[in-house]
Amino acid sequence: MTVTLLGGSWSALDDELTTVLDAADLVVGPKALLAGYTGSARVIETTGPLAESTVDALAAAGSAVVVTTGDPGFFGDLRALRERGVAVLVRPGPTDVQRMAALLRRPWDDITVVSARGRDFRRAVNVCRARPAVAVLTAPGAGPAELAAQLSGWRRQIAVLEDLGGTEELSIVDLEAAGERTWREPNLVLCLAVAESVGLASWVACGEPVPPRGGWALGESAFATRAGVGTSPEVRAVALARLAPRPGSLVWDVCAGSGAIGIEAARLGAAVIAVEADPGLCVRIVANAAAHDVELRLADDEPLDRLPRPDSIFLADARPDLVRACAGAGADRVVVLVAELDRVTDTRRSLAGAGYQVDGCQFSTAALVPGHDSTTLAPAASAFLLWATR
Repeated sequence: MTVTLLGGSWSALDDELTTVLDAADLVVGPKALLAGYTGSARVIETTGPLAESTVDALAAAGSAVVVTTGDPGFFGDLRALRERGVAVLVRPGPTDVQRMAALLRRPWDDITVVSARGRDFRRAVNVCRARPAVAVLTAPGAGPAELAAQLSGWRRQIAVLEDLGGTEELSIVDLEAAGERTWREPNLVLCLAVAESVGLASWVACGEPVPPRGGWALGESAFATRAGVGTSPEVRAVALARLAPRPGSLVWDVCAGSGAIGIEAARLGAAVIAVEADPGLCVRIVANAAAHDVELRLADDEPLDRLPRPDSIFLADARPDLVRACAGAGADRVVVLVAELDRVTDTRRSLAGAGYQVDGCQFSTAALVPGHDSTTLAPAASAFLLWATR
């Protein structure tokens, strides 16, 4: 038995679709797409991805058709059937993301596409926080209003295509308006930093996956700061490795200074909140982020317990109250820069007491000083780095 998958945007049952449906014993699809079907086949209406029981019914049917909006191979039903070993014939159609971008008259090769259907909604939210153009395949409880609430503090507008496959309607709203409305399902969201932007041309779809140049653990000259503030590239390299920033994660950079750690984490795809109370350093963080073409949220006076839950935290000050606050924030990883040896033990105990496994090392770094006939070393700087994981 072979299941026929028909993708497309059906405003009514056309002749081709009717012919295929008339030969089927079982027809599966959203109610809106099958509203005009009057044949004799058994009908199973769907409201999202194929349920296990529906896949079982398709596998057992003599002749079956699955009708879906868009391309069934794009976050769609084709995967569920192939994973079960069901033979399929596929007729693709334009994806909902392609259709929405066309309605907005916007190229879509730079748009990152994430799914909140049966997946961790936080990851989709964090990608929207980190990237300027993200399409979100939504789900009940993870829709436009919920997304808008999680994006508070980030400058974003969202476009919403409601009632996919039905009487579709496109709206472009700010976050406040998105959170106040009740949206018809199913829907699709396009989250944009600048609604009028057409995005940047790139050689790879969805935008650069990693920093396009310069690598990481950039030199100290890459970040404007003031004397005595900042982390050396060597310390930063190990800290970033332990923080493991990546698309879908949220990093707090606490006591951010120049923002170097947070900016590098953002260049590696993470969403970032930089926490810094010094107004002069806040200005430098904003300038440094702009210079490296990344966006982060600056929290200059917000208590840590009011910020969204992080996946990783970098803390550049081992003050006991800050260590306890970060240890209790629920992150999977915490990295603490400790300047004084006498604070290492207390810091380690605080992290261990919060349920973390703690390790660390001492850094002693001395930069090369090239001379005319020889190379010497600058005075060594020493610091301790502790990392904690659950």
